[in-house]
Amino acid sequence: MANKPSWQPTRPPAQGDDSLVVERLTQRVQPPQMYQVVMLNDDYTPMEFVVRVLQEYFSKDRETATQIMLKIHIDGRGVCGVFTKDVAATKVELVREAAHRDGHPLQCVYEPID
Repeated sequence: MANKPSWQPTRPPAQGDDSLVVERLTQRVQPPQMYQVVMLNDDYTPMEFVVRVLQEYFSKDRETATQIMLKIHIDGRGVCGVFTKDVAATKVELVREAAHRDGHPLQCVYEPID
């Protein structure tokens, strides 16, 4: 939805005429800022737990979840997905709650994409 019409009534230039003219004005709507959810590596959280979280909260199949987990393990961080700010914040909170519930120090953050 790139353009959203806006209607604005205006009066015609003629004097004494009570008619009304409606002009259509086009407004440009910017797409929302997107954020990537990033999981950070630690030396304590089991790899299988990370794979399970990626499957459950990011809807990744087992193979993709395993690839992301390995990227986190090797590079120290891995992108789990790209979302609007509210969705990204919710996913980060869900991951943190799951990690806390299972007693793991797994960290998850979100950051804006330029």
